Amino acid sequence: MNTEDSRARRDTDEVIRLGGRHLFQNYRPLPVAFDRGQGVRLRDLEGNEYLDFIGGIAVSTLGHAHPALVEAIREQAGRCLHVSNLFHIPEQAEAARLLTETAGLDRAFFCNSGTEAVEAAVKLARRWGRERVGTDAPEIVVTEGAFHGRTLGALAATANPDYREPFEPLPGGFRRVPYDDLPAAREAMGPDTCAILVEPIQGERGVRVPSDDYLAGLEELAGEHGALLVLDEVQTGIGRTGADFAFQRHGIRPDAVTAAKGLGGGVPVGALLAREEAAAMLGPGHHASTFGGNPLAMAAVGAVLRTLGRSRLSERAAAMGERLRSGVEGLAAGGAPIHDVRGAGLLVGVDVGPPAGDVVRACLDRGLLVNAIGDDTIRLAPPLIVASAEVDLGVELLGHALADVGQGGTREPELDETSDESHRDDSQSYGNEKNNDE
Repeated sequence: MNTEDSRARRDTDEVIRLGGRHLFQNYRPLPVAFDRGQGVRLRDLEGNEYLDFIGGIAVSTLGHAHPALVEAIREQAGRCLHVSNLFHIPEQAEAARLLTETAGLDRAFFCNSGTEAVEAAVKLARRWGRERVGTDAPEIVVTEGAFHGRTLGALAATANPDYREPFEPLPGGFRRVPYDDLPAAREAMGPDTCAILVEPIQGERGVRVPSDDYLAGLEELAGEHGALLVLDEVQTGIGRTGADFAFQRHGIRPDAVTAAKGLGGGVPVGALLAREEAAAMLGPGHHASTFGGNPLAMAAVGAVLRTLGRSRLSERAAAMGERLRSGVEGLAAGGAPIHDVRGAGLLVGVDVGPPAGDVVRACLDRGLLVNAIGDDTIRLAPPLIVASAEVDLGVELLGHALADVGQGGTREPELDETSDESHRDDSQSYGNEKNNDE
């Protein structure tokens, strides 16, 4: 049977049946399957349109089908996809230049995901402990509520017992302290401490933003003990919080930073960035990745980073994020069951009165994509190219969805096509430059 014809005849129910029969059942996806996207919109197999305010979980920095990213991938795929790190890779060297200049750090190691980037950071920190701290039992200080990934090392640094306990015993060498608590961090530091590993904003915990002096205090504390400050910016990096990296909002320079998600605009990629002295801990034979830094992913990274700078998307995220938070706060002031709104840039957490899962489904029925992080919190993370009219429409749809849940029912998807036309030029002005990378 012709594969293309078979795909064209499939509908969402058929996709759900196929997945139920052949996939591991380790996800609980909502009953929708998307066929294509454009900008901040997605279209499902039945032709219904949705406003994407989750962006693949903070991945789709440039939205969907961005011309520069499409062209970069198409052009690179026509030349070569993979050669391995047995050889020099021009696209990798250029992506490293762009990324280190963006972050203000010295060197980059490329891998395939955020979890892999954290694993590399843990290895780097442990070798630092042996070589520079002088301990045979290096220990990393991590925080309660943290999420660093699902592989065993990253999982050991993660706090959620539901993620951890089924897979114990996990690697040791981690000491956990409360988040945003400098005295607790200071008390945890000892002669074996090789690093502090922390998220600038705890995304999976509910978009928890620390006090203004927290990261600077950790930088000072790490320096006092000869330990590394390692920031997990897998979710907060690449313009998401209104700066290229969240740490830049605090005027500090960490020793190492992990990145992923938005870095490839949807192409799987991760990175560990580090200062020169820290990067020296991973030499030949210490760490590697077969697919890491492959030409295709690096072409995507280059496109994203060039677009980030050319279109000033970090500044745009700051402005649109303020508009988004203000709009949601307006819903709360008008009586919507919203208890708190917080975040930075286009990473926003909203505490709601009804169960978060019910709100997510009501938003889906209204044509708005959001996701639940916890029982009472939803996360909003639209593409950085989102336009002001799209922000306003998203707030409007969220308000309708909250009202629907309160009334015990939902409605069919509906999007304001007039609003779509009114913001089209605005959106394109920030999303369609050539040679961009996410």
